[in-house]
Amino acid sequence: MSAESAAPSAVLPSGAARSSAQHGGVNPADLATGVIIGRTSEYFDFFVYAIASVLVFPKWVFPHATPLNGTLYSFAIFALGFLFRPVGDAIFLTVERAFGRGVKLTAALFLMGACTVSLGFLPGYAQVGWVSALILSILRIGQCMAFGGVWDGLPSLLAIHAPEKQRGWYAMIPQLGAPLGLIVASGLFAYFISYLTPQDFYDWGWRYPFFVAFAINVVALFARLRIVVAPEYREQFEALELQAAPVMETIEAEGRNIIIGVFAPLASFAMFHMVTVFPLSWVMLFTKQTAEKFLIIELIAAIFGVFAMIASGLIANRIGRTRVLSITAAAIAAFSGFAPQLLNTGDVGETAYMIIGFILLGLSFGQASGTVASNFSHIYRYTASALTSDLAWLFGAGFAPFVALAVSSRFGVMASGGYLLSGAIVTVLALAINRQIEED
Repeated sequence: MSAESAAPSAVLPSGAARSSAQHGGVNPADLATGVIIGRTSEYFDFFVYAIASVLVFPKWVFPHATPLNGTLYSFAIFALGFLFRPVGDAIFLTVERAFGRGVKLTAALFLMGACTVSLGFLPGYAQVGWVSALILSILRIGQCMAFGGVWDGLPSLLAIHAPEKQRGWYAMIPQLGAPLGLIVASGLFAYFISYLTPQDFYDWGWRYPFFVAFAINVVALFARLRIVVAPEYREQFEALELQAAPVMETIEAEGRNIIIGVFAPLASFAMFHMVTVFPLSWVMLFTKQTAEKFLIIELIAAIFGVFAMIASGLIANRIGRTRVLSITAAAIAAFSGFAPQLLNTGDVGETAYMIIGFILLGLSFGQASGTVASNFSHIYRYTASALTSDLAWLFGAGFAPFVALAVSSRFGVMASGGYLLSGAIVTVLALAINRQIEED
């Protein structure tokens, strides 16, 4: 994707600098606007599905299972999609090489929109039996393949045109889409839950957020195409060699850097689901908290995450992105040792867990993606950045809700902290290896 991918930190090549000076049409403010709109729409799609995988699909698709098992089945399908994001990369990068970036982006967003709106018409187990789970799986795979195809290179272009001393700030901008998308998705579900009877919500109310997601996709498509197909931006992509390279050739040339780039932000990506999807499932299954109230808590905590993410850009400008990731990885490790238990302590504990968690997420996730992308050679940077992001989501976040819920349901909620701790350790190791490579 990458839905959640940030820009590579790269120094503007001399040829690119000349091109920028000659054409002068690349406006970082326009780029930032396009990036935020695009990423917010993608994350909104993502969180609409994620919330429904806790509140709707266990009962709608797996009513024959216990609430716990139904949620685990739902999370298994949720994780299944992440396996196909790199497949989407390969397919849509091939489309881009053959037909251009505009065609690729249009096709990917059309697939995403079609799958998303189709989820809004998903028949339940009561109507079609086990076929409901099959349809859900197919639509989830299609949605995630589309996520793998919506990488447009705008975050990379934004980073390259960022002032040298503000690269941390500009790297943070694409990541803002995550908390903004969650705020809108949580608010929308909370609204329908509060104003509809439980029966009406499960009969038809849950479908409307998927329809809204489709409408937002259409708006985002035109906003992004306006930039991507503009002549001045096409010239910049060509001058900076931000073009799709063959996937296998990229892996062969940049395999080591891709692997490091996948594991360097693991703490941030693990934290992502541990403060968004997992806590919602835990409180719904094992506490007396209402869905409406916890969604509001999540919304408020996400606002703290927005400000923390903005702060991450300012801090990274002063001390560097790698140091920010190292420090926040240590903080996430400490968080994993005590915080999960707060989810069992009522409103105050839940709120504390979510706010502290989102602050740490904002500080770390704001600088998470593209950390080692400056190591990529120019000719492979575009494709390698897309692959790195989707593989990082696969290894760092894809299975987090399933694993955390399965472990916690058996050994207690504190066991979920082990998942966070492992991510923090891997991040520190990957950053140390990357630092050693850069010194060599």
